[in-house]
Amino acid sequence: MIIPELPEYLTQLGGAEYKGLIISLFTITAMISRPFSGKLADTIGRVPVMIFGAVVCLVCSLLYPVVSSLFAFFLLRFVHGFSTGFTPTGNTAYLSDIIPVEKRGEAMGLLGTAGAVGMAAGPALGGTLANQFGLNAMFYCSSFFALVSIIILLRTKETIKEKQSFSLQHLKVTRQDLFEPRVLVPCLVMLLAAFAYGAVYTIIPDFGQFVGIKNKGLLFTFLTIASLLIRLLAGKASDRYGRAPVLMVSTIGIVVSMLVIGTAESALQLMIGVSIYGLAHGSTSPTLLAWATDLSHDQFKGRAIASLYIFMELGIGLGSFISGLVYANDPSRFFLVFLMSGILAMIAFLYLLLRRRLSPI
Repeated sequence: MIIPELPEYLTQLGGAEYKGLIISLFTITAMISRPFSGKLADTIGRVPVMIFGAVVCLVCSLLYPVVSSLFAFFLLRFVHGFSTGFTPTGNTAYLSDIIPVEKRGEAMGLLGTAGAVGMAAGPALGGTLANQFGLNAMFYCSSFFALVSIIILLRTKETIKEKQSFSLQHLKVTRQDLFEPRVLVPCLVMLLAAFAYGAVYTIIPDFGQFVGIKNKGLLFTFLTIASLLIRLLAGKASDRYGRAPVLMVSTIGIVVSMLVIGTAESALQLMIGVSIYGLAHGSTSPTLLAWATDLSHDQFKGRAIASLYIFMELGIGLGSFISGLVYANDPSRFFLVFLMSGILAMIAFLYLLLRRRLSPI
């Protein structure tokens, strides 16, 4: 809901040149929190981890309207990252507990589809609320949805059998808690593919405005609807044909979308490029999540999923930060930003191709 409007909000605060930090600060916190959320999901339970993330989202959304300085804004974005650092880790681990292995890709696609419904409606609703009633109404509506998610989670049954009571000892993270080596390959693919996500979410609002799209949330709606349409199909395809073949198609899709977006000179071409990216991203995410849970040990699913998300956030954060620096509020640099993203996605494709030839996945 709030991401499409944050660049303009930051401009009003006098920080137009720092747009790259909107996503990158958020993802840095999410990345830092992943080892903790993974360990807690494997010890105190999936549900408490999900609830904590939702509570952070609720509180931060309520605080945006009172922010009046750049420092306070960036501090809030930093704290807000805990929501993404915790809820998806518990969510994905919970789903992998209750779904048969042979339907894991389909299940991750369904989870992604549910998220895409919210991601499709959110930007459009956020843009409408901001335009009609102001930014504060948008922030308060965001906090309301977080509250509803907390109410749902309070009625959700825990899935881990040997649940432990929380203690400060659980916050002690060892070297082993930082990364699950079993999931290195999907993590590397995620890192390379996620760079484009950070670039898109940072630059697309300005790009849309440049080609004459007034409601910046509309582009994100196209992106997420395309993602919504493909996720379930991609998940089923990965169950049937394997994770790597689906990922090879999706990474090539990212390359194509970056070229279409980067060369866009009209609203129509930009929408087409964003839609192609939505299809590619919607295929990549559930397949990588299913692959990571395939490779993980049952006792350390939370750690494995957290590891994948760490690399996702690293990719998004770098994509957002670097694209913001390269763009520097100069429309002539749009192509360069998306060319970089396309090159990294191509490297991911070549990596998968090489691995598949050496050892079929």
